[in-house]
Amino acid sequence: MYDLLVVGAGPYGLSIASHAAAAGLSLRVFGRPMASWRDHMPPGMFLKSEPWASNLSDPEGRWRLDAYCAERGVRARHGEPIPVEMFASYGLWFARHSVPEVDERLVAHVRACPGGFEALTEDGTSVRARTVALAVGVLPFTEIPPVLRRLGPEFVSHSSDHADLDRFRGRDVTVVGGGQAALETAALLAEQGTRVRVVARAEALGWNDLPPAWERPWWQAARAPHSGLGCGWRNWFYAERPGVFRRLPEPTRARIAASALGPAGAWWIRDRVEPSVEVLLGREVAEAYASGGRLRLDTVGRTGEPMSLDTDHVVAATGFRASRERLALLADELRDGLAASSDGSPRVGREFESSWPGLFMAGLVTAGGFGPAMRFVHGASFTAPTLVRGVRRRLRNGPAQLRLPAARERRGALGAAER
Repeated sequence: MYDLLVVGAGPYGLSIASHAAAAGLSLRVFGRPMASWRDHMPPGMFLKSEPWASNLSDPEGRWRLDAYCAERGVRARHGEPIPVEMFASYGLWFARHSVPEVDERLVAHVRACPGGFEALTEDGTSVRARTVALAVGVLPFTEIPPVLRRLGPEFVSHSSDHADLDRFRGRDVTVVGGGQAALETAALLAEQGTRVRVVARAEALGWNDLPPAWERPWWQAARAPHSGLGCGWRNWFYAERPGVFRRLPEPTRARIAASALGPAGAWWIRDRVEPSVEVLLGREVAEAYASGGRLRLDTVGRTGEPMSLDTDHVVAATGFRASRERLALLADELRDGLAASSDGSPRVGREFESSWPGLFMAGLVTAGGFGPAMRFVHGASFTAPTLVRGVRRRLRNGPAQLRLPAARERRGALGAAER
């Protein structure tokens, strides 16, 4: 039986594995490395985060993005976005240097067993471990508006469904959403000859500013420090002090996690969107149905004025909602036994352990506890060492219990989550 099973091989999973290996834990890592960037983002996309805020985490800080770029004779410069292809290659390089061998099979099912957990891979192989770290990224949590969910994939997809956009050449596509994913997808579609429009509920699009220079007068830096989530003291707090963020009252954490760093396009995408993409603002899709081989969208404005349009396909760039119920790979009794926060996400303790002893969470699913940084790669630098410290503590304290009596289980769950 292994000490730790890491489920997921994106930035969080690889970072956790690096720290766990350095701590001498016996572990297995399952998942396709950097799958979100390799398989779910079309060529031509860029990271929104600054290069220096996009490092995966290893204990010695050796395998940074700038080191990878330098090895290839390129520079990772502040204020210059990194292509997703380069970032995916960096992640693979990080894995080769800092992580034990990654098994690219997917984990289909995780259940509790005596002494810990049993995972079944997609081909039916069983692996047991005393602890598990779920670092499943964002893909299990895709959010599509209810009005669009009943339509088939020929008419509706999520922005994360596309490794390329070639299938939409010469067609008419409507992108729903007003954030970076929506605007960058629309720009790429327009640039390949697709007729594209954006429909967004907001009255105006938000645009991030070009970041100030890295080196600047001290008084400017003191007034608005750089952080992994952008300039300003509020962003600095979210990015650099997630452990302190967790001490805020739960309603405050939930509100900030849901609203901070709201939908906005990067400064470098604006000139590609405004001249070439039709934008319909202050409108929401009220009804959608197939009509004559196309899709009819009935939209409504803020004051109730209707407008209909026909399109071939809708790309819902409507984000992700991390909830306990969407952790489908967990056995029912395991998933249902997790205490949930007010936003529906699993409640985690100060070292990312869920209310089920030995089951740890990482990434987006922990944003309600540790703040907006968990939505970005930058959050891995705090998560990985903290979570591995929690794993070591759990291993010292003994194996997880298979089940607790029902009355004690809920009390113990709530208590463990608040530690």
